[in-house]
Amino acid sequence: MEKATRLFDCMAVQAKEPRTDLLNAKVNGSWKAYSTSEVHGMVYQLTQALLDLGVSTGDGTVEGRDKIGLISAGRPEWVITDLAVQLTGAVLVPLYPNTNTKEIEQILIESEVKYLFVSTKELFEKAKLVHANVPSLRTIFSFDELENCPNWTELFKPLRSGYEERISEVSDKVKEDDVTTIIYTSGTTGRPKGVMLTHKNILSNVRGSGEILAQIPIKEKTALSFLPLNHIFEKMVTYIYLFYGFSVSYAENMDTIGANMKEVKPYLFTAVPRVLEKVFEKIMIEGQKLTGIKRKIFFWAVSIGDEFEIGKNSIGYKLKLALADKLVFSKWRNAIGGNVKAIVVGSSSCPIRLEKIFTAADMVVIEGYGLTETSPVIAVNHYAENGRKFGTVGPLLNGVQVKIAEDGEILCKGPNIMAGYYKNPELMAEVLVDGWFHTGDIGTLDENNFLKITDRKKEIFKTSGGKYVAPLPIENKMKENYFIEQMMVVGSERKFAAALIVPSYTNLKPWCKKNDIPFTSHKELLKDKRVIDMYQSIIDTYNPEFNHVEQVKKITLLPDEWSVDTGELTPTGKMKRKIITEKYKVEIDKMYAGEVSENPALVN
Repeated sequence: MEKATRLFDCMAVQAKEPRTDLLNAKVNGSWKAYSTSEVHGMVYQLTQALLDLGVSTGDGTVEGRDKIGLISAGRPEWVITDLAVQLTGAVLVPLYPNTNTKEIEQILIESEVKYLFVSTKELFEKAKLVHANVPSLRTIFSFDELENCPNWTELFKPLRSGYEERISEVSDKVKEDDVTTIIYTSGTTGRPKGVMLTHKNILSNVRGSGEILAQIPIKEKTALSFLPLNHIFEKMVTYIYLFYGFSVSYAENMDTIGANMKEVKPYLFTAVPRVLEKVFEKIMIEGQKLTGIKRKIFFWAVSIGDEFEIGKNSIGYKLKLALADKLVFSKWRNAIGGNVKAIVVGSSSCPIRLEKIFTAADMVVIEGYGLTETSPVIAVNHYAENGRKFGTVGPLLNGVQVKIAEDGEILCKGPNIMAGYYKNPELMAEVLVDGWFHTGDIGTLDENNFLKITDRKKEIFKTSGGKYVAPLPIENKMKENYFIEQMMVVGSERKFAAALIVPSYTNLKPWCKKNDIPFTSHKELLKDKRVIDMYQSIIDTYNPEFNHVEQVKKITLLPDEWSVDTGELTPTGKMKRKIITEKYKVEIDKMYAGEVSENPALVN
């Protein structure tokens, strides 16, 4: 891909080594493979249709270029649409499938989307509700066969004579500095911002990250994709796959990931930490069911995984690890297809304990860091041991510069920095100062260029005593415990730090059964003093690892898990701290009612 300057140049690379299974998806319960020639044919036919519909680059500016909207989970149609839009020189505006109707309307209006592609009936119904309020929107096309909605297959007609030349003429005018997509960030606060990314931005990341993925010992280039393709992390990795000759299979949905892995047998996949947490949770549930010697062996193996350190393991430890692998870890790998060599993790902080255990099980966790505005990777751990460090997000990506500001903020410069925020140059001027992009994250950079994220600048709060508290390290450390599913530290302008905790009910229920604690509902369970005391003991165990002002003095246990659907999490799994704070104001205020004793009782 040395000569590539646009994302769609992957097609020329693929044409040299075509695959029979370039893109794959389940159709009516069976896997359907799209060959390289089939994908390319569909891309060209869709490009022809878009040009016939009048899609154009206008005056060549990002404002003048037509915008094509896309709301869909990952599937071959997503990639085909993206490539076709690129060939026309238009700009793709992809949205999360779980975006609410109000935001869909805001984004379509602001970006002046001309045509919109949706995948399912549910998404068509959403789009239909806002269609009349979006003056620029002409037609909605669907991937699935739906009533009263033009199907995208209507756009596929054989290429007319001379049309390949016309497509080449149009696509040849697309330059590396042209904006190829506007990705609206989910954001933990405020209205989504339209991040403009160029071909050069994303390709610089594809090259740098591709070099690192090339270290992974893969026998067959197969990958499973299940994260949203409109998220720049998954989109960028997809283009690594497309440039480096991978076969990509799309999971049916988030609930079928395990079953789809057994079928596809991928060598690597990308994930957010929440997915890894869920996978590990299921493993632990199965372990809890074991009895006798099998149970002892299972938890012994987990303890061996807990002790794993990169490149610092003695011969004795390696022998124990080999035995744990034979008896336990090999079964974990087989449960997800048997071939997984690496799991690329991004979007939010990954608990070190999970990194250690999965890596010990010979599924190396490669954690990276970046933002939509940085296309996205700024730093990433390598597969090779000398390029990995637990507790860091790895060394800087080739071509990316980082410096730490006086207040600890991570500043970044490089070809990966966005072209700007769409229709918001004022905001761009705020985050890009003297050529350096201000990430809003706090971190450190060691002598070997390994980057460590310590907190979000906007999330650090000050107690009423004037002391600063960074909640993220506290939350990440305490969430290493099996019994804590989710946690948010609070205490801005208060006397002390406290926390809201969502228990891991899958682990709590077996513990309750073992301790003869009756279970009727989550809410009733949290009233039991034995449960309360157990969680207090967990907090008491971790508190000494932090200075006095950072120690969690009181906690409240919550009955319901936070999710995207209920509004507490962004589509990428980050906590919306403002929303959570507002939602649980009564519970938070209760923790701060009255005087604080040296050893306060747990509040529920």
